[in-house]
Amino acid sequence: MSTAAPHHHPDSPWLQVLDTQDIDQHALAQNGWALQYEQLSPGQFKGRIHRVQLPEVTLLREDTSIALRQRGRLHENVYGFAMALQDSPDLFFNGQRVPAHAIMCGKGDEVDLTTPPHFTLVALVVERSLLNPLWERMYQKPLAHWLEKQLVLTTTDIKAQVLRDVQLTVLDQASALANRQHDEQALRQLRDEILMEWLEALPSQVDTSDLPNLERRKKLVDRACELMLGHADEPLSILEVCSRVGTSRRKLNYCFQDVLGTTPIKYLRSLRLNSVRRALRQAAPGVTIQDIASHWGFWHLSQFAQDYKKLFGELPSETLQPKSNGLNAS
Repeated sequence: MSTAAPHHHPDSPWLQVLDTQDIDQHALAQNGWALQYEQLSPGQFKGRIHRVQLPEVTLLREDTSIALRQRGRLHENVYGFAMALQDSPDLFFNGQRVPAHAIMCGKGDEVDLTTPPHFTLVALVVERSLLNPLWERMYQKPLAHWLEKQLVLTTTDIKAQVLRDVQLTVLDQASALANRQHDEQALRQLRDEILMEWLEALPSQVDTSDLPNLERRKKLVDRACELMLGHADEPLSILEVCSRVGTSRRKLNYCFQDVLGTTPIKYLRSLRLNSVRRALRQAAPGVTIQDIASHWGFWHLSQFAQDYKKLFGELPSETLQPKSNGLNAS
């Protein structure tokens, strides 16, 4: 499979349409953003990124075939607005379950998104230098303080569908403009049209009273994950994790279900298998599957191989073989 740079022309918006077959390459393909993906459901990964860079605004459509957790950061001087193309009960943003027709938004210095299989996300990322003065002109007040957080905001089903439709239309229109001569004013009109749609879909009042509770639950889950991964070769028992983070087993399970929609044991196992997969792909000559598996706490190799194949659709020995990089530009 060939690899090519995204379409780019000095007088056009920056256009990127990439099909990917590896979650790490998928993350790396999103230039300028520091993201890492973990595979959470069985199957071979297939993804597509459709991204257009307009003046001070990035438009995105992302399609993924399996359940994932996506973490990292965009940039500290941008704000992101995102929405699922299909509503799902298994979508979580920054530790919050995302209901139907909801907008995920916040500052781009932190991203934490858990998505279901066969998922499509549409998003807009805007630079503060554009959003701040526009917000002040529209609402006659400074940029809302809650935009510094990561929040899930409800909107009406009608506004949500209009927003989805306009986003997909503008992506197509901007992509068409990228491949021919155009005028800068047309691009700015497209940018302003879609930015206004996102802002107008936001609720007029935002309640952040439950945010401290949400943040506490998410911090507990993040701390537990750090502890569990910090003892990869000798995984801690759940009781040991509970003791170190200072919580009960029942509360830890509740927090994991609330923040990630899964149990601590199941999530940790997925993380460790993902870590094995990365290590196999980066293995130096002479390093064996057993070396890597035991480093990540898998001592029963036959059971490990079964679990590995169930999650990734291939045996560890197949991952160890040299492959193409799983990236294709169209």
